[in-house]
Amino acid sequence: MRLKRSNLRKRLVFLGTTSFLGTLLIYSVWPWLPFPNRELAPRTIVFFGFSILVEAMNKSVFPAFQEQWRERTGEEVEFISSFGGSGTIRNQMVMGVPAVVALLSLELDAQKLAEAGVIRDESWHKLPEQGVVNRTPFVILVRSGNPLGIRDFADLAKPGVKIVHPDPLTSGGANWAIVAEYGAGLRQGEGDPASGRKLLEGIWRNVTAQAASARAARTQFENGFGDALITYEQELLADKARGSLEGEIIYPKRTIESEHTLVIVDRNIQPQERELVQAFVDFLWSEQAQRLFVEHGFRSVHEPLNSGNPDFGAIPDLFSIKDFGGWKRAKHEIVDDLWKAQILEGLER
Repeated sequence: MRLKRSNLRKRLVFLGTTSFLGTLLIYSVWPWLPFPNRELAPRTIVFFGFSILVEAMNKSVFPAFQEQWRERTGEEVEFISSFGGSGTIRNQMVMGVPAVVALLSLELDAQKLAEAGVIRDESWHKLPEQGVVNRTPFVILVRSGNPLGIRDFADLAKPGVKIVHPDPLTSGGANWAIVAEYGAGLRQGEGDPASGRKLLEGIWRNVTAQAASARAARTQFENGFGDALITYEQELLADKARGSLEGEIIYPKRTIESEHTLVIVDRNIQPQERELVQAFVDFLWSEQAQRLFVEHGFRSVHEPLNSGNPDFGAIPDLFSIKDFGGWKRAKHEIVDDLWKAQILEGLER
């Protein structure tokens, strides 16, 4: 029995959202699928994004752009999307997946894509806000009732606390978290690097479970692992808005605000698709899209719009990656030389 065209497309899009191989399969066979009236087939944008973007993009941003494009041109647009750890999707793009646009957890992954020749070096800096689409600070999720009395990052370094953490080898969120942990200690110690190292080491001494992405680490926590989870504020506010948050959000006195970088893969864009892709890119910084991100718990790059979400928590000392010289320097000095080569090595992990 032949599938209806609409049902077949739904199955293909499902494959694309859940499987790297599925994405490649769709891209390779789509032009030859035996659909009648092929000239009326929707135009397609292949989008890759880091893990916590799933609901915001699929439920709000994609549909809003589809409606706008339909009203403007009369054409239908479909999105083939894939979400995972920022490092994972970066590696997939290096391997050749046909993404035309990707929203990465950290600029470091954009830099690595440029080094691999996938995109032009610092091409994202020519975009609005130097390529940053949205932001979110790093916070702590604890069990309901906060039985261990955790109020700040320093409490995570106390003996007996069990922490769930995303894996820095595959997760952009994990790299942000490491800088948040070190930076909190550094600033508490009034700029003393020894204070930053002490807090970072104390926290990692208590890390008992890791996962490939921030979303996967959240799943581990929900399955009963650990006493605390270090993650994006957005990841928690989305569930809080739905009334499904398991646990309590703790806002550290000092933490980092992550910034998420958009890249355009020019080599994967056909000339006839350039206008469509550019229209989508522009849409991401529009007031409409930025409001949608705020509704889903992301902080907008347009600060006045953030008043639209009353659940955003107050953080006395909110710092950025710029305070550490940018991602290239932070990666080298904090993630690689300190966390990986010294602390992790000392913990024999």
